[in-house]
Amino acid sequence: MHELTRRSLIKTALAGSAAITLSGCTLLPRKATGHSPQQYTGALGLPDNHFAVGAIAPDGTMLWQSPVDTRCHSGCNRPDTAQVVFFERRPGWAFYVFNSESGERLHRIEAAEGEHFVGHGVFSPDGRFLYAPANRYEPGEGIVAVYDSQRGYQRAHTFELNGIGAHQITMHPDGQTLIVGLGGILTHPDYDRIKLNLPTMKPALLMMDRLSGDVPARFQPSHHQLSTRHVDVAPDGTVYAAYQYQGPAHELRPLVARYRNGRYEEIDFGEAIHRELGNYIASIVAHPESDLVAIASPIGGTALIFNGHSGEVVGKASLPDCAGVEALVGGDFLVSSGRGKLVRMGKNKAATGVASMSVRWDHHLV
Repeated sequence: MHELTRRSLIKTALAGSAAITLSGCTLLPRKATGHSPQQYTGALGLPDNHFAVGAIAPDGTMLWQSPVDTRCHSGCNRPDTAQVVFFERRPGWAFYVFNSESGERLHRIEAAEGEHFVGHGVFSPDGRFLYAPANRYEPGEGIVAVYDSQRGYQRAHTFELNGIGAHQITMHPDGQTLIVGLGGILTHPDYDRIKLNLPTMKPALLMMDRLSGDVPARFQPSHHQLSTRHVDVAPDGTVYAAYQYQGPAHELRPLVARYRNGRYEEIDFGEAIHRELGNYIASIVAHPESDLVAIASPIGGTALIFNGHSGEVVGKASLPDCAGVEALVGGDFLVSSGRGKLVRMGKNKAATGVASMSVRWDHHLV
């Protein structure tokens, strides 16, 4: 397709046409499905202070565990293959490719000189290209690094984000548009986790063409210190963004935003719930089988489920250091904590413990 024509189509879709909200739903990254055995993969902190990536069944049974060099954060499944990728973070100097059935390590790919990964990635629908947000740490530039899985994960391209602090990335159901959370926070490996630019942050939710790297849409939160970190998308194309507020702790601002039908808006859960979330959300997941969305806050020790269209909270649980969330077949969610807990949550039902393990989940489930 001619470049200008393709750009025009993307911009039209992002303005709210049915093209982005209704088409290509089968291209969503695979989450919960009844057609194959369920398995959830996560980064682990081990009792001996070493680190691993491990996979569990929905009942908490450990299926495999594979050692890694340092802490990992999150990852993504490669479509239609037995491969799962996990990224180092703080800072991320490499990512790992595992056989998702056995846990065998297939590759360890180092970040390019002057760059580090930030813990997340997503594959193209055909499973060939891996899109990994990264940071050029000297100039403080956020990028998306593109790797070709058919060539041993060689670097294939680099997309500029024109902003700081890229974090989570996911694929829109149109199979064409990458959704990127741009946190806006400047860090540098020499200064550990110190946030260097809080007064001048410019967070945003970005929509990017996965072939050209064009960014036809950029949405900013209502306050410049609402760091736009985590993102997900529902099968109907509704996009969700989760914030981490970097301003004064006593200020309670909305922590979730939604983009649909050409409109970007923030969801107000009310003062009491905002207080329980501690101004910080570590995961957001839209369930592929319903209109439910789950979030988790390790700072507030709270996980909750809300109706994506109305914003009504329909489930809530107290779980210290909770961070990982994934969808379960049938409509519920699985939530993990840094204290080794696994909890099942659902709409209008009490949360139930699934397992209590000796490992520390760190942070996301895939």
